[in-house]
Amino acid sequence: MTASDLKLPQAQQLYETLRQGVADLIERLPAGDVHLVGIHSGGAWLAERLHQDLGLTTPLGTLNISFYRDDFNRIGLHPQVEPSDVGFDVVNRHLIVVDDVLYTGRTIRAAMNELFDYGRPASIKLVVLIDRGQRELPICADFAAWRFEVPPAANLVLEKSDDGDFTLHIEPKEA
Repeated sequence: MTASDLKLPQAQQLYETLRQGVADLIERLPAGDVHLVGIHSGGAWLAERLHQDLGLTTPLGTLNISFYRDDFNRIGLHPQVEPSDVGFDVVNRHLIVVDDVLYTGRTIRAAMNELFDYGRPASIKLVVLIDRGQRELPICADFAAWRFEVPPAANLVLEKSDDGDFTLHIEPKEA
């Protein structure tokens, strides 16, 4: 099967599934101690919209894990680096890390390393729009809106339009 053979669901429908999953997860955590933290860029877009749609009042955080990646020396710095913004005390807080696509687990490992630089949270939960499998590290999502395998030579890309709608497409992985 090639990337062009894959039929993707609508990103907006996946977002609705993610929204409900996050709402259910928040209900099981202590009220007032839960913070969403989105990973730039797709996870930050999702976290911002979730924060708004769920009416959360605790501060929202965003992470740019570029300097925490274990392949930084090989791939270098992305030209559109956004700074991290965790403007609240993470100590003893329940954090829900939001990302668009879970693949090897390396991005999540980097996110956890950065979060621990801010302090020791009570817990870290992971929610993702898509879990594409093929993990290299023992990391799994607490909630994924959709799970399916994508050929290793392809990337899933989430985009956000000017009006805030999400779209999803597959593109060939760069060499």
